[in-house]
Amino acid sequence: MKLLISTGEVSGDLQGSLLIKSLKTNAEKRKIELEIIALGGERMREAGAKLISNTSSIGAIGFLEAIPYVLPTLNAQSKIDNYLSSSPPDAVVLIDYMGPNIRLGLKVKKKFPNIPIIYYIAPQEWAWRLGDSGTTDLISFTDKILAIFDEEAKFYSTKGGNVKFVGHPMLDFYRNIPTREESLRKIGLTSDKKLLLIIPASRKQELKYILPTLLKAAKMLQQKDPSIIVIIPSGLKEFDEILNNALKEYGVSGRIILSNKVDDIKPFLFSAAYLALAKSGTINMELAINSVPQIVGYKVSRVTAFFARHLLRFNVKYISPVNLLLNKLLIPEFIQEDFQAENIFNAAIKIIEDRSTKEDIIIGYKTLKDKLGKPGVTDRASEDILDVLVQ
Repeated sequence: MKLLISTGEVSGDLQGSLLIKSLKTNAEKRKIELEIIALGGERMREAGAKLISNTSSIGAIGFLEAIPYVLPTLNAQSKIDNYLSSSPPDAVVLIDYMGPNIRLGLKVKKKFPNIPIIYYIAPQEWAWRLGDSGTTDLISFTDKILAIFDEEAKFYSTKGGNVKFVGHPMLDFYRNIPTREESLRKIGLTSDKKLLLIIPASRKQELKYILPTLLKAAKMLQQKDPSIIVIIPSGLKEFDEILNNALKEYGVSGRIILSNKVDDIKPFLFSAAYLALAKSGTINMELAINSVPQIVGYKVSRVTAFFARHLLRFNVKYISPVNLLLNKLLIPEFIQEDFQAENIFNAAIKIIEDRSTKEDIIIGYKTLKDKLGKPGVTDRASEDILDVLVQ
C-alpha cells in the first residue's frame, strides 16, 4: 500500500515524523506493506518517508512575506503533480499547511475521486473567520478529518464532515517529563540561574519581525536580573547562525541549541525553564503541556496587517491556541502595534514577581490539558488512517 503525506514548515515536519513512526509500527503489526512518500522535511525522511520535495522551510504568513516562496512552492507542486500522474497513491494524508494542502486536496479529489483523503491537524477555522463567514473548502474533498481539538471536531461535524476527535499529538511527545534538577544538569546550568527560553521562529519572516523585539525584552530582563540566562532552540539549520549572531548583536547573555539537537533536548529545556517568550503557534501548546509560563507575540508587515484587517476582514479573538481553547486571556499576548519590548518586559516582570499571576497560569494549563484528550493520540490517528487505507 502506498500513502502520500503532505505537510510543510517545522511543526508539520515534526508531526509528520511522529505519525510516520506510528504508521510503520502499526502497519507491521497488521502485516501491511506500507510505502510512505511525502512532502515534508528531514524529520519525516529520517522516520522512513521518501521525500518528493522538502517543504519544511517553505512557509510564510502574509502577502509580501510569501513572495520569496512562490517559486519553491510551484516547484514542489510540480513535483507532486508529476508523481500523482505517474504513480497515484492508495490514500492521501494532509497535515496542517493550509494553503498548499487545500489546493492539493481539491486537485486530488478532482483527478482521482476514488483516492481517500484524510486531514490530520486541520485549519483552525473554529477559531478564525475571513469576512463574515469565510471558510475553506475542506469538507468538499476530505473523506475523514482527524481532529486534534474538540472544538475543531464540533465545527466540522456541524458542517457535515466525517470527523473523529483523536486529541492533541503533543501529549505523546512529552509523556515522561524530567525533573528540574535533572534538566539543569543536562543543560549545564546551576540552580541559581533562571532559564529564559526564547522561541521566535519557525518561518524565516519571523526572524525579521519577531526575533529583535523578543531579544530587546530579554536584554531588559537581564539588566534587571543578571541571573537570567537565555537559550534559543533553533527551528531550522538555516536559522542556527542567524540566531547566534543575533544574540551577540543585541548583547544578550545565552546560547542557541542547534536545530539538529533540539528535539532531544526540548523536554529538558521546558522542565528547567523559568519563563518563555514565544511566537504564537504550536509551541504555545508545548509550553502549556510542560507548565512553562509564557508570553506570546506576533507581527507581520504593515502591508499584510492592512490587507488582513481591512480587505480580508480577518478576525480572531486571540492569537495563541492556549487562549483560544480556554476562551480567555490566560497568557499575555501582544500583536502587531502592541508587540513591543516594553510591553513584553512588563508582562514578564508581573509573572516573575507576582506569585499569584504565575499560579493562575499553571492552574489554567491544567484546565487546558483536560481539553486535549488522552495520550496515545498518534497511534489512534495512525490506526484510523490504516483503516481508511485498507477498506
